[in-house]
Amino acid sequence: MDRPRPRLVIMVKEPRPGRVKTRLGQDIGYVRAAWWMRHRLRTLARGVTSPGWDTILAVAPDTALNSPMLPDLARIGQGPGDLGDRMGRLFRGLPPGPVLIIGADIPAITRAHVAAGFAALGDHPAVIGPASDGGFWAIGLKRSAAVPAGLFAGVRWSSPHAMADTLATLPFSRVARLPVLNDVDVASDLPAVGR
Repeated sequence: MDRPRPRLVIMVKEPRPGRVKTRLGQDIGYVRAAWWMRHRLRTLARGVTSPGWDTILAVAPDTALNSPMLPDLARIGQGPGDLGDRMGRLFRGLPPGPVLIIGADIPAITRAHVAAGFAALGDHPAVIGPASDGGFWAIGLKRSAAVPAGLFAGVRWSSPHAMADTLATLPFSRVARLPVLNDVDVASDLPAVGR
């Protein structure tokens, strides 16, 4: 029997001014923030795709599924709700096999980080990639059993508690950890990643 294909899901918002990277936009202007995100998406798509896994863009809003501003990859809508609702729906709705969800605004992420995430899911039911601000840049589930019903319930998103809250919703005793990587939220995050 063939093993189910791993799936990498990249959470993206259509890179339109005022709709994406709004905190960064407050610092550098909404047009520049949208341009940064659009460029970041092109770079990310080239940097993390691999024949070893399927790469899918989870797009918000759902009406942007056919946007020409997004990389030419398979696309699905994120649907309604907060980040936890949307990620939980992706974990429950995709075909069988390991799923690794990543953010699109992580400049240091490489194909090797994604490969390490899928490798960790060979031995663990879950994997998480911490960020230094208390959040996380990646979360993956092996999905060899049903996805927990309370996954992401009560997580304080965009706070220093996001990763700890998320881990508290996982019913697994073993969760692998990937290296710490940082996302770009505000202008002060840009110098650390070389703008």
